[in-house]
Amino acid sequence: MFEKLLLTGVAGRLAAGVALLASCLTAAAPAAADKPNFIVIFTDDQGYQDLGCFGSPDIETPRIDRMAAEGMRFTNFYAQTVCGPSRAALLTGSYPLRVARHADPDSIHPELHTDEVTIAEILKQQGYATAAFGKWDLAGHHQFRYVPELLPTHQGFDEYFGTPGSNDQAVNLIRGTRRVEINADMSTLTRRYTDEALDFLDRHRDQPFFVYLAHTMPHTRLAVSEAFKGKSAGGFYGDVIEEIDFNVGRVLDRVQQLGLDENTYVIFTSDNGPWLLRGDHGGHADPLRGAKTSCWEGGLRVPCVMRAPGRIPAASQCDAVTATIDLLPTLAQLAGGTVPADRVIDGVDISGLMHGEQDQLQRPFYYYQHDSLRAVRAGKWKLMLPHTEPVQGSIATKWRRHVAKEDAVRIGRPQLYDLDADIGETTNVAAEHPEKVAELMELAEQARQDIGDHDRFGAGARTFGAPRRTLSGEQAANNQGR
Repeated sequence: MFEKLLLTGVAGRLAAGVALLASCLTAAAPAAADKPNFIVIFTDDQGYQDLGCFGSPDIETPRIDRMAAEGMRFTNFYAQTVCGPSRAALLTGSYPLRVARHADPDSIHPELHTDEVTIAEILKQQGYATAAFGKWDLAGHHQFRYVPELLPTHQGFDEYFGTPGSNDQAVNLIRGTRRVEINADMSTLTRRYTDEALDFLDRHRDQPFFVYLAHTMPHTRLAVSEAFKGKSAGGFYGDVIEEIDFNVGRVLDRVQQLGLDENTYVIFTSDNGPWLLRGDHGGHADPLRGAKTSCWEGGLRVPCVMRAPGRIPAASQCDAVTATIDLLPTLAQLAGGTVPADRVIDGVDISGLMHGEQDQLQRPFYYYQHDSLRAVRAGKWKLMLPHTEPVQGSIATKWRRHVAKEDAVRIGRPQLYDLDADIGETTNVAAEHPEKVAELMELAEQARQDIGDHDRFGAGARTFGAPRRTLSGEQAANNQGR
């Protein structure tokens, strides 16, 4: 049966002999009327600085800024380096290399195995209405070649309207599992996804609900409606962010109009750092180093704002290391549910931080670049690890076009950074703190054994009978470049 057991990272191991999820439903939960609602708004490739409340000098985001004024900013909040893995992490509470893939196990973007347990599946067992709107990217990273059986309605969501993958060239739209529109007008997507979410709120106002609103923007190719085109001092990219902000405001207004304001958690964050080197199509990660695809801070640390009047203290800030993997155990706890006990869950319940009841959290965080462990953070210390995969086909070189030249380099020796004193990762202090280097190297080795690395399958990684990943040699080098 489900047990309230937080198996965190390398400290946890797969629990032997625990019954399967299908027979693991408990009933000790508060009445439905007492359960809070959850809305998770997940943007695509929005950088750490791309909100007014996170220091943007030229992009205006008054509605999200007001969210921060009425709620909490999380300044050390982490996602993953790219789209699909980040969505897998958020929905399963686990590092992407740990989760089972349906097929093509070496793919950068995982096709999420149906035996993985998502936030939506946990909340459905607590009586929640669940819906996903927007980008999915867990059934195949393509607008046509995807697996219908892996779309959201087979992963715990009652309803789905959105697109199967990224908008690199075009967007096709799906309702449920049926494709309903080819080559949709991308300038309408932010509004249309929000329209669908508002309609869902109207129809489910009398029961607890979970809405996962995953915007296509500001992933390139960028598009914006006429109402916002040319309006932002931040250029074309700023136009796109300001349209997202306006539609976040629409969600907040509707929640208030429905009388649900004090019973609803609204969480706003991004799936990874921004595209750089894209002119006015790229975002901003200042004062962080790096960008999307890299394991410098700018690749994984993202803006995060949470609001729940009367629950989350207003105008507050959390500096503890938190992450998208924490949302599954946290929302489960707030809903009166539990996490599955037959597998490792890397995330931890951060509701105490959200509610201002604690201000610290002792936990390591691991930085993966696809299948390669690149860094580990504990407290203020971050250790960038030497690259050990073959030089030919290395991710560090394959994804150079996304980041600055000085950030797309192969690291030969451990590099230690004090992120409290040096948020921009400018000064390697490994020579001054050999004991800290040794401590973090030990954590990294534990992660390799438990979660995995490019050359090994972790003891706590899952397959559910799907093919095991073979992440070494020429095959892995070829796959990393896709």
